[in-house]
Amino acid sequence: MSAPSPHHPPSTRAAVLLAVLAALAAALGTAVLVRADAGLSVRQVTVGGVPMTEVRAGPPTPDARRPGVVIAHGFAGSARLMRPIADTVARRGAVALLFDFAGHGANPARLGPDMPPATLAADLDAAVGYLRAQPDVDPAQIMLVGHSMGAGAVTRYAAGHPEIARTVAISLPDAGELPPGHPAELLLIVGGAEFPAFRRAADDAVRRGAAVGRRPAVVVPGVEHISVLFAPRTHEEIADWLPSVDGAASPRPLVRLAGAGLLVFAFAVGVVPLAALLLGRRAGGGTASAGGGAPLRGLALLGLAVLASGLAAAVAAVLPTNRLPLAVGGYVTGFLLVSGVLVGGGQRWLPAATRAPGVAVDETGRRTPARTAVAALALTAYAILAVALPIHLGLTSALPVGARWWLLPVVIAACLLFLLGVEQVAAGRTWRRLLVVAVTVLVLSTSAVLGPAPGFVLLVVPLFAVLLGWHVLWAAVLRRYATPRWLPALVGAVLVGWPIATTLPLR
Repeated sequence: MSAPSPHHPPSTRAAVLLAVLAALAAALGTAVLVRADAGLSVRQVTVGGVPMTEVRAGPPTPDARRPGVVIAHGFAGSARLMRPIADTVARRGAVALLFDFAGHGANPARLGPDMPPATLAADLDAAVGYLRAQPDVDPAQIMLVGHSMGAGAVTRYAAGHPEIARTVAISLPDAGELPPGHPAELLLIVGGAEFPAFRRAADDAVRRGAAVGRRPAVVVPGVEHISVLFAPRTHEEIADWLPSVDGAASPRPLVRLAGAGLLVFAFAVGVVPLAALLLGRRAGGGTASAGGGAPLRGLALLGLAVLASGLAAAVAAVLPTNRLPLAVGGYVTGFLLVSGVLVGGGQRWLPAATRAPGVAVDETGRRTPARTAVAALALTAYAILAVALPIHLGLTSALPVGARWWLLPVVIAACLLFLLGVEQVAAGRTWRRLLVVAVTVLVLSTSAVLGPAPGFVLLVVPLFAVLLGWHVLWAAVLRRYATPRWLPALVGAVLVGWPIATTLPLR
């Protein structure tokens, strides 16, 4: 028995409509991102090897001094992730200074294992010293804001530097190192949907400072460890905690995310007209053998995916990839590599009746190797822009620096092996891709809860799942043009691997 071929590219009219939709979304997203900078003055500097970004409302005014706010990101974050907070305090009349800790964002230095407090303190001290020296900043009104790892760094720093006027700790991991009553002016913010340990740390910090100064704790409902940074309540609390300001502008923490989201949408749908342009239509109709035993194949695939992912989770902890100078990313790289090898190899060892069916395609009108190579290069470049540009403009740093340049091909190669295994098992079937991807995400999450995966994996799994889902959609589009299996896998490897290699910390 045979079923219709899955290789039915969209009509020319549909491709044109999607091209127009992508162009409109890209234009709107760009306009939103440009508007996010309206009225702000931004300057990039590097001090002692630490990249910094100044944000003001208007140009510097040496004759009128303003409060200064140093903003410190968390583990695997960057100055760009904290930019909405800088926008909020700048529009309220302060001078904001963002910076990248070692191993993060645009800082090519390595953080080292265990997030050494001395390294964090040195980078923070450089930022505070620079901001205090600015002619339009009041050195007596310096406020520190930190998130997660950065929250720990700013509270420790403020405890040892009483000249710091006020401090804000968002999602403080631990209050055990804070001396009683120091820092005196400390605002604690925690998301209502965060892990309970963060709430306990905030409560502990409040108890330690109950006798001296002010130390309120604010629980922002409905947000977790990352989304707490974009909650309007968080921004209002930070703005109200400023030492003294004249501005009253309402926070707009989601503007940059909205602009980036529109760019993601534009790139996501734009692949359809691009594929039509590069790959063209196939002349043949072709058929795909459906065969019998579909339920048996589904069960065999599920078992193979679970077994491969489970073994990969255990093996990745001892692989040399775990020693890559990329915190968390080394483990994920090893996990994907082993999982891909086992899924692809296991497919060959399944009984013939349970293997994924092959897809027979009419040879008429076969694409030339040169055209396929050009299409592969163009689609790979498009995938880099699609994932790197929106992330870098609207979320966090996504440009390679330092060791990331050689880590990129290593991570992408591991992603490629994994996705080649997925494509081999899927045999052009979208539901098969989704099944393997879902099992992979579930096993990786479970491994982070039970070990041996780093616990921080739980925080990046949602983004990892989104990227894999994005690959599944694009693979479905490309396979409609009867592309070789390696082409969707290559494009997907860039989508998944680029953020892993460019956003996770260098250690």
